[in-house]
Formats: sequence, structure tokens, C-alpha cells
Amino acid sequence: MKLPEDVRKRLAEERNIWIATVRPSGRPHLVPVWFVYTGDCLYVCIEPESVKGRNLQANSNVCLALEGGSHPVICEGEASLAAPPWPEEPVSLFRAKYDWDITAETRYTRLVRVTPRKWLHW
Repeated sequence: MKLPEDVRKRLAEERNIWIATVRPSGRPHLVPVWFVYTGDCLYVCIEPESVKGRNLQANSNVCLALEGGSHPVICEGEASLAAPPWPEEPVSLFRAKYDWDITAETRYTRLVRVTPRKWLHW
């Protein structure tokens, strides 16, 4: 899905996005995370043992939203784990955006790729 230039710019520049995952009980779990956007998907790095990490093992449905509520950008999608070695594009984007080498990380060791199903923005 082609996103408007202003939405793509925000996805490239904004530092935080909220990710909602679903607990096995059905209750939602919502937390802010660092992310990168490649033009066709979003990536986040997580701790495998975190609540969101455990939730994603049981249910791959996610929803993400940028922080600004005045002009929302929301992504409904499906999460999957990227297999090492991780793709160079998200690795480079994390390095450029956060000065963070995710390949050297010892805590946030899972790279999650979110493939959008639906975008909402206004």
C-alpha cells in the first residue's frame, strides 16, 4: 500500500511507536518501542522473554501507532521473527536512526518484522 509522503516522513523520523500485542488470555498489552520503517514493513527489536515477546509467540497479530494523536498513523499487521543474519536494511536504519548496532545487542536479541495489513492515517 502506497503511503502519502508526509506519513512516510513521520515513520522515518519519529523515534517511538506504540505496539499492541495480545496476551494468551486475550487482554491487550501496549508499550512504546523503537522502530524503523523500510517502505514495505516495520521492524522492532525486542527481548525474547518480554511480555510482547511471549505474546508474539502465541499470536502474531499486532497494531502499532505513532505517538501523535492529532494526526494518527496506525498500522494493523502481522509480526514474524527475522532469522539471523538479519537483513542489512533494518540493521542500517537502526544504526542511522538511533546510533544502535542491533547485531551487537545482548538484551534485545529478537528482530520482529511487521508486515502491514492495513494503514489508517488522517
